[in-house]
Amino acid sequence: MNKLPISVTMLVKNAEKYLEQCLSALQDFSEIILLDNGSTDQTLEIAKKFDNVKIHHHKFIGFGPMKNLAAEFATNDWVINIDSDEIFSEELIDEIRQIDLSDLHKVYAILRINHYRGKPIKTCGWYPDYVKRLYNRTVVRFNDKQVHESLEIPETAEVKRLEKSFLHYSFDGAEGLINKMQQYTTLFAEQQKFRKRASIGSAITHGLSAFFKNYFVKKGITSGADGFVISFANACGSYYKYVKLAEANQRLTTALIITTYNRPDALEAVLESVKHQRVLPDEVIIADDGSNDETCAVVERFKTELSMPVKHAWQEDTGFRLAESRNRALAMAESDYIVIIDGDMVMHPEFIADHKKAAKKGLFVQGSRVVLTEEKTAKLLENPTAYRVLRFYEKGLEKRLEKRLSAVNIPFVSNLILSKEKRDWYHGIRGCNMAFFRDEALAINGFNSDFVGWGREDSEFVARFFNNGGKRANLKFAAIAYHLWHNEATRASLPENDKLLENAISQKLVWCNNGVKQIKDLL
Repeated sequence: MNKLPISVTMLVKNAEKYLEQCLSALQDFSEIILLDNGSTDQTLEIAKKFDNVKIHHHKFIGFGPMKNLAAEFATNDWVINIDSDEIFSEELIDEIRQIDLSDLHKVYAILRINHYRGKPIKTCGWYPDYVKRLYNRTVVRFNDKQVHESLEIPETAEVKRLEKSFLHYSFDGAEGLINKMQQYTTLFAEQQKFRKRASIGSAITHGLSAFFKNYFVKKGITSGADGFVISFANACGSYYKYVKLAEANQRLTTALIITTYNRPDALEAVLESVKHQRVLPDEVIIADDGSNDETCAVVERFKTELSMPVKHAWQEDTGFRLAESRNRALAMAESDYIVIIDGDMVMHPEFIADHKKAAKKGLFVQGSRVVLTEEKTAKLLENPTAYRVLRFYEKGLEKRLEKRLSAVNIPFVSNLILSKEKRDWYHGIRGCNMAFFRDEALAINGFNSDFVGWGREDSEFVARFFNNGGKRANLKFAAIAYHLWHNEATRASLPENDKLLENAISQKLVWCNNGVKQIKDLL
């Protein structure tokens, strides 16, 4: 009988238990691509017994990328991906033989019968379990997820279910369940780190929900002790996924960039508020647009007073070049997350903590401000080292109703507002309180240093951020900062800056030609 013109791809590591039985059932296929990532048992010796097996080696880079790599080694365009503990029946192979492989835009799903301790389990959400496995690699591929990977199927393709099934010897006992849970929950946390928010509360909720769903709704209770063990293991997996994710997110490092120009008294008050943050930034970078020695003296003093590194990104005073000064600070930054404030924004004690809670990959976070009157600003600057004057929300310094509301820290309400993520939302973009991931800023080359004079450099940055697939969320009732009064800057450059912004929007620009990379190249 002719060999099937289909390549089987298989990832293995210490897969000796069922491998020989698995490969024996696949001898009608023209080739089996076995991609090993560090087996130390008899896996490779078993594989070498079969003429249609081709062995390749690669370190583990995640299930999705590994499966795509295995498909690249195939000589056939039609690929079927299976695991080393899955056994195909003759009936299934005969059904596969009848498939018309000339239709490249079909993907075939096969019913998998999962086993626990050698027994088929048709409860706990394990049945029916149709898995999409047979596809043409010129049309379809796996996504790049570390875990819970799946085929990326275009809208033009059709998914068809086969009638026959195969056996999957999932777990021999509780040890297998636990080991897989550990591996998958760790990969999940790494994959979703900084992309999905999590807490101990959400971990408990997910765990309890998973147990109820698997044991009662999906009838695990009817499978006796095995049903309880599987349901409980699934619940533990859901719980630990979010515990590990919460802990991974807490390892986020933060750089606070403070822009300034010849206002040392205000900068002193801002740096004093850094001292009293409940959660400290990992580094502070002063983006200085050419200030004189007074500002330098303030920065030098706080280098000794603050517990984290304080860096001074200074540039020559040749006019208002805020975008370039921020790029110099970005070029110095080493942290994962960037929070930018102006040098006259005095921070609430929860400011950095609130921004870290709001951090999410692909998201530009816009914070707000409470603008102080000239009188209140003077009162604050009388003694900038006395941090107690910042406690407006307790002492009643800020009494205007419309501003008082903006000064209230309400985490629950803040989370509800933050969840409304949008794209192409340009209203109210202010660089005095904004945050984003450093690597995502570098991906669009930071701020556009072509901006000279006041205005629109923040909006143009966000426009390119949107064009690169990002979204925006507003942070209200959290990350509160008090904006000290000052005279308004001249708007003379606004017409030219508006043109740069409009060009970025209309041309859907992602990259600017004069940004942080050009600064780095000079350093």
